[in-house]
Amino acid sequence: MASQLSRIMRPDDANVAGNVHGGTILKMIEEAGAIISTRHCNSQNGERCVAALARVERTDFLSPMCIGEVAHVSAEITYTSKHSVEVQVNVMSENILTGTKKLTNKATLWYVPLSLKNVDKVLEVPPVVYSQQEQEEEGRKRYEAQKLERMETKWRNGDIVQPVLNPEPNTVSYSQSSLIHLVGPSDCTLHGFVHGGVTMKLMDEVAGIVAARHCKTNIVTASVDAINFHDKIRKGCVITISGRMTFTSNKSMEIEVLVDADPVVDNSQKRYRAASAFFTYVSLSQEGKSLPVPQLVPETEDEKKRFEEGKGRYLQMKAKRQGRPEPQP
Repeated sequence: MASQLSRIMRPDDANVAGNVHGGTILKMIEEAGAIISTRHCNSQNGERCVAALARVERTDFLSPMCIGEVAHVSAEITYTSKHSVEVQVNVMSENILTGTKKLTNKATLWYVPLSLKNVDKVLEVPPVVYSQQEQEEEGRKRYEAQKLERMETKWRNGDIVQPVLNPEPNTVSYSQSSLIHLVGPSDCTLHGFVHGGVTMKLMDEVAGIVAARHCKTNIVTASVDAINFHDKIRKGCVITISGRMTFTSNKSMEIEVLVDADPVVDNSQKRYRAASAFFTYVSLSQEGKSLPVPQLVPETEDEKKRFEEGKGRYLQMKAKRQGRPEPQP
């Protein structure tokens, strides 16, 4: 089963340099994934449901997309467990003046089907038919790996980004940023809960502000580490999206983004962590060439610890790209 979406990129989809926001692309990726997974989960007779985004695996932004180009987003279901669906998404950009096409993104998303009658009820997923036994075995390995990582991420995501008065340049406090958003009907699914793509777009926006404040140049999203959706966000909630820089290499910046939801119309529920992720940005010159990044100056013990953890993630991905064994801690 496969589906495709296409849309031309408009000025309000891009930054001042004309590069399409990473969050805009992430939102389209999620829309394509939600359509195909919801369609599949309702392919058999039974209780009707809507597929909710649970996790996005790491995705790299392979090539920039510009205003006037057409984004072609194709989605395919590659694995199903009893209660979840894995969707692989590819994004191609097309210059409709020259006909040139290029691959800009590849992403893997995980969805769970939630009943339309009871949003807390997770339904069973109709199985897919694999052309080869190896496909199912590889899919099961990916499923178990992401399930374990989601549990570990939720366990360690308890802290909150706190503001600091008169911070020094190049410190974590200097560039950290927050955005507050009231969840309205246009942000939500049929259930009245926020679309995963809306949340990802806001997360990318905050991460971009942090990166721009730190290096004061044009910046673009280079990659997004796994985005974990820990809990649903209901219509009417006030969400706070906070970003802080955790690590810098010579030419890249890692930014941690946390999403906290405050159910202001429901006194019975306290503020909670809804999503978290790491975004990587690069700094570009006016000609689109990569620039050196000012080095982050961690001050507190927690900041130094997060810097070392970010350095470990950076070295792992660098080794993977170069085909070398990953460095051991």
